[in-house]
Amino acid sequence: MINYLIIETEETTINKVKKVLDDFHEFNCVGYAHDYSESIGIILKYTPDLIFLNLDSILDDPFNLVNEVDQYLKKDYEFIAVSSSKEKTYEAIKSGFFDYLLNPITELDIRKAILKFKKKHPIKINKTICLKSYKDYRYLETDEVLYLKADNNTTDFYMTSGHKVSAYKTLKTFENILPKNFLRIHKSYIVNKNHISRVNYGTLNCTLKKCLLNVPFSKTYINNIDSMINSLSQTSVLGIN
Repeated sequence: MINYLIIETEETTINKVKKVLDDFHEFNCVGYAHDYSESIGIILKYTPDLIFLNLDSILDDPFNLVNEVDQYLKKDYEFIAVSSSKEKTYEAIKSGFFDYLLNPITELDIRKAILKFKKKHPIKINKTICLKSYKDYRYLETDEVLYLKADNNTTDFYMTSGHKVSAYKTLKTFENILPKNFLRIHKSYIVNKNHISRVNYGTLNCTLKKCLLNVPFSKTYINNIDSMINSLSQTSVLGIN
């Protein structure tokens, strides 16, 4: 998960940034700040990976904030400058900012900046997921998860070993943090596509390897099913009944 902070007073700008980053499930907004102390407080609490900083209206000396932040955050965090002044954005680049956005910013410019950030900072795939309940920490290898099933406000993990592990989180929570080989195929199911052996559009079922268990999918998530078919099938041969 990539945490980001927006240091900005203009709600229009905040909404534009948030709207674009909502399309990237790996990005999580830790908050919005409007002044120096509020900014430092959020930064120290959440240690964001990416910070959008308005150079015009937030702080008397925004670069002083940058220098102070450098004392607390890990070295791979990035700043993106927002300003109406080309001179300020040029100064930002000289000061080590990752990128800049000129006001009035556009969704296209924001998206380009985010894609550049992702290219420079590829997300490492986490093969282990931690299920926390009070003082109990349960670690699961994601490769050993067959599928997840929603059960009201809890989620059941079905493992290759035949065991079921329950977590006190919604299915939506895990949809946002699991590796890309996990796909939502139903309002109640997420499957590990690496364990799929058959997809039947007629019965709206996916069959899992080894256990030959059928997991239903719905037309609501048919795009995910089509994507899974394309990624798993390099060649198709007609004639199978």
